[in-house]
Formats: sequence, structure tokens, C-alpha cells
Amino acid sequence: MSLDDEARPAARLTVLAGASGAGTESVVELVRARSPSVWTSVPVTTRPRRPHEVDGVHRHFLTPVEFDRRLAAGELLEWSRLGTHRRGTPVGPLRERLRVAQPVLLPLDLTGALLVRAALPNACLVLLHPPGRIPRAARDAGFDHAVPHDLTERAAAELIGFLGSSFLAPARPRPRG
Repeated sequence: MSLDDEARPAARLTVLAGASGAGTESVVELVRARSPSVWTSVPVTTRPRRPHEVDGVHRHFLTPVEFDRRLAAGELLEWSRLGTHRRGTPVGPLRERLRVAQPVLLPLDLTGALLVRAALPNACLVLLHPPGRIPRAARDAGFDHAVPHDLTERAAAELIGFLGSSFLAPARPRPRG
């Protein structure tokens, strides 16, 4: 084991939850840009693929029968219904990343976050919310942290702090002038 390995905090599962339109995707994109070692899951869904989406990159597109098979086999950490379609988080790849001490960040809705907490009580739940008020969900639903999304840069920096500073990409010098 190297000194770098010893300096790293234990990898943990961090769930970033927010209501629809809260900006979780933009915060996650910035976290991944600053800290490429943070892994995010590719969800499964039964909805049709959109023209710009790549199967296996943006989502895994499944038939309802295949979704049911994975659900019955216990292969989904959490799942939800969105209209006539369903989506979920595959548990196998997530457990493998945690096993090798890679930090994991899951962007989910509030219900998905609480389902993860029920299945994996040591997960860190972070609620992304509009500035100026902390929603009741942060107080009443067992969220570990509440982060206001006033500026994406600030929200991402705070989230990176929860993930562990030793997973940050090396700093690059800023040009002067």
C-alpha cells in the first residue's frame, strides 16, 4: 500500500438528491470534471432512447420484461416509476466501485435517495435545494447535508468536500494577466 492510498478517506456512497429542476445534473457534471475518479452510475430505464442518447453511456435501455427480470433478481438498488416508464440504479457496478474504494456519486430524486438509505444506511445523503430555505425533507427525512444551489460552482465545491478532498484532480496553475 502506498502513502497515497493511506491518505485517502474510505470510499463512500454519496447521493445527491433534489426535486425535478433542482440542477443536480449540472452539479454532478462539474464534480466529475473536477474529480474524474468519482464514479456515477448509468441508470436503467424502460423509456425509449432519445436521438442524442447512447445506450450504455447515458442510460441502459431495457424492455419492461428485462427490467422486471432485473428487479426480481435483486439487481437494482432502487427504482421508480415515471409515468408509464421505470428507471433504476444497477447495484452490481456500484458495489464493485465501493469494493475497490472508488467514491460513488448517485444523482437521484428524493424517493430514490431514501430507498438507498434504507438499503445502505452508511450512504451520505445530500439534498440540493433552492437558496434561502432548507426544505423539510432535509430535516425530516434523514439527509446528512443540505446544499443550496445558488451557484453551480459553489454547490459542486461543497459536494466535493463531502466526497473527500484527496479525490480531487490536481490543481492547474491559472494563467496570469
